[in-house]
Amino acid sequence: MQHDDVIWSVINKGFCSFKVKTKSQKFCRNEYSLTGLCNRGSCPLANSQYATVREEKGVCYLYMKTIERAAFPARLWEKVKLSRNYEKALQQISENLMYWPYFIRQKCKQRFTKITQYLIRMRKLTLKRQKKLVPLSRKVEKREHRKEQKALVAAQVENAIEKELLERLKQGTYGDIYNISQTAFDKALEEEEVSSESEAEGEKEGEEEEELEMEEESEAEVEYVEDFEESDISDIEDGEQLAEESTDEEGGTEEAAGKGKGKWRPGMHRKRGRVEIEYEEEREPVKRQTVRLQQ
Repeated sequence: MQHDDVIWSVINKGFCSFKVKTKSQKFCRNEYSLTGLCNRGSCPLANSQYATVREEKGVCYLYMKTIERAAFPARLWEKVKLSRNYEKALQQISENLMYWPYFIRQKCKQRFTKITQYLIRMRKLTLKRQKKLVPLSRKVEKREHRKEQKALVAAQVENAIEKELLERLKQGTYGDIYNISQTAFDKALEEEEVSSESEAEGEKEGEEEEELEMEEESEAEVEYVEDFEESDISDIEDGEQLAEESTDEEGGTEEAAGKGKGKWRPGMHRKRGRVEIEYEEEREPVKRQTVRLQQ
């Protein structure tokens, strides 16, 4: 048999694992405590008929204990899920605790209001942006830094080896048959295509630049000058007259030469052509100094 008064007398005067004493009052750390205070009316161990409200993952439940289930600890507490609507939840509490003491019914409603209020505050805080402080140990940071350095060195070595192998393959040191990964081969082909495209674009740009330069030079050759003055015109006319006179003289000499070249007759003396002799002296060593004649 369970005697509430005997249990309370032992807990109050003796030892209780859930009791916390302070200078002003006593507190109870039991999870089923209704008010959190250590007294006769709110002690979950010394009351065979007891009720409380608890929150589990954002949902409120009403827990009820009766003397009939005291012999079955696994089924000691009856659990009732409360509605998310505040008014409906209060109505459920009043219906389930209709014939219970007024103190327990009122304290359950107060506890339910406190839980709903802090759940609302939690939802508002989660919607806002919050700073999260993450602790970092120096050992982990140093270890990660070493790993990064080793990975960089390994990547550089792999890239150098890959470039050297590709150059050897291009030179044909390994012959026609060789074993190489398909990814590296595809990458090398893509690089060659990109380089060929860039060279073709560079050649096109060079041709366009040359054409532009040629056009600029042709434009630069054409110049626009003012009208000729009278003195320039007279100089041009004098030059034309001299040119005409020189052409007339050449024509007369040609006619005379044609007449002289007729048939030979007795009594006529042939004119001999003039022979001009030029002397050129070349300075040579004193022993071999000669004069050369050129006809």
